[in-house]
Amino acid sequence: MSLRTSAPAPLVVHGRRIVLRTLTEADYESWNEVRHRCRDWLVKWEPRPAGAPYAPEDRRNFANRCAVRERERQMGVGYSFGIFLGPRFIGEVSLSAVQRGPMQSAFIGYWIDEAAAGHGYTPEAVVALLQYCFETLMLHRIEINIIPRNQASLRVVQKIGLRHEGVALRYLEIDGVWEDHSHFAITAEEWAVRAPELVADWLLPRD
Repeated sequence: MSLRTSAPAPLVVHGRRIVLRTLTEADYESWNEVRHRCRDWLVKWEPRPAGAPYAPEDRRNFANRCAVRERERQMGVGYSFGIFLGPRFIGEVSLSAVQRGPMQSAFIGYWIDEAAAGHGYTPEAVVALLQYCFETLMLHRIEINIIPRNQASLRVVQKIGLRHEGVALRYLEIDGVWEDHSHFAITAEEWAVRAPELVADWLLPRD
């Protein structure tokens, strides 16, 4: 008699209007629709060496990607979520390169459906993830790096008031160009001071 291992339960983090949930293969159709429709809006900001093909976005590769992300979650080195507005998939937010030991740090990255941009869903998702980082994972420092001319992404960190630490020159290869990145960060000490304001502004229900 064989024993079947059930799939791990999705990880869910709640915002005020949105929900963060780990993605599964069942999310492929909605994910692919947004990626296809917003391709020009998204891929120009994504890491890719010069001449490299775009990452495949077929169902098989999406399923493999979900499996990799689930293994990262089980190992505690990365946490990737779909952003959902009700049943509608509108983007992703991820925590990557989780370091333990003396660093206790990680990086946040995000992207949003162009049709959902400008409504505050991304900063809400980032604040929800920050709360999870500092209050559940007990990390000490979270960083976000953004190409200075990516105004849509910059507005996210500006809306939640993350500290700007400077510009990292030629930090990451984006579509074959070594792009400078503006560097933003928040520590557990800053979160402890700012959490009541950020949670009230972005996560608690409004009267």
